Amino acid sequence: MNPLGLGNRITVDPPVVLAPLAGITNAAFRRLCREYGAGLYICEMITSRALVERNPKTLRMIKFDADESPRSMQLYGIDPAVVAQAVKMIVAEDLADHVDLNFGCPVPKVTRRGGGAALPWRINLFDELVRAAVQAADGQLPVTVKMRLGVDHDHLTYREAALRAQDAGVAYVALHGRTAADYYGGQANWSPIAELVELLDIPVLGNGDIWEAADALRMVRETGCAGVVVGRGCLGRPWLFADLAAAFAGTGRDVRLPDLGQVAEAMYRHAELLVDSLGPERGVVDFRKHVAWYLKGFSAPKELRQGMAMASSLPELGGLLNQLELDQPYPRDVLGQPRGRTSKARGVSLPHGWLDDRQSRVVPFGAELDDSGG
Repeated sequence: MNPLGLGNRITVDPPVVLAPLAGITNAAFRRLCREYGAGLYICEMITSRALVERNPKTLRMIKFDADESPRSMQLYGIDPAVVAQAVKMIVAEDLADHVDLNFGCPVPKVTRRGGGAALPWRINLFDELVRAAVQAADGQLPVTVKMRLGVDHDHLTYREAALRAQDAGVAYVALHGRTAADYYGGQANWSPIAELVELLDIPVLGNGDIWEAADALRMVRETGCAGVVVGRGCLGRPWLFADLAAAFAGTGRDVRLPDLGQVAEAMYRHAELLVDSLGPERGVVDFRKHVAWYLKGFSAPKELRQGMAMASSLPELGGLLNQLELDQPYPRDVLGQPRGRTSKARGVSLPHGWLDDRQSRVVPFGAELDDSGG
């Protein structure tokens, strides 16, 4: 598999991208994943207005390790002027090496403002925003776009949005094979990814239902995409990036199936990195949400699981981990299965009249969030 080039400065080898996951892909988790394999690791979604206004929480979220390269940041915004300001700030203050624009988030608090996966429906506003970001970058860093198929199956946007993004000068387009209405349910549709590969002259990356390295190879084989974007598949499984690196290198190495002892070591390392980043108490508290993902499929007493999900210090967590039956083999029945949040299709929360005028460039009143996350 060929490396993914982003302009003249960045080469991603293997062509694997960690998708931004709110509350997950902080500096600690990115470091943990990088310890297993190479790729492009994007930080949590950052709100453009919050960055421009130097929101303290946002400034903490854009923290990168000294040896993290390339430094990749995903921006969310609806107002082209604010997004341009944010990109200019990133360039002027050397805050990142790559900017990804979020047009894929299906979360109601984002789409009801016209952002995320809702925005490409207003195709001229989308065009203006992407062009503003690329122009603000002024060739100093690559700008990319991540998006979904559309609002729902009656309001698809991916074809025209991808063409507009290419014309605006983005380095790649990443497509998640679901609509906003699909949320995180059902099965991702990879056919539109293949369609964009044929339609565009720039690299197209595929996203959706990559649970194992074999899924990534199958996506490349079926769609011809230039790389893959991995989201929920790595939850509680940072070693997935080692499997992906081996798969794309064609080494023939079997996938990693760590026993519970090795999983416990990864859990402790993850918590340790969070403590280094967030402090002793907050770091362990932040780790709690990862416990169920790491232990999925393993036999672990309820009281130990609950104890880890309530641990408040590294020694406490380490003591609980040592009480597990650490020689258990990895549970094969969880391989290839969805991880993280899942849901059925749902109606998409949108601004009033959002679907009525596709050509409108008007930014909804109060659309720009002043905080980051999503």
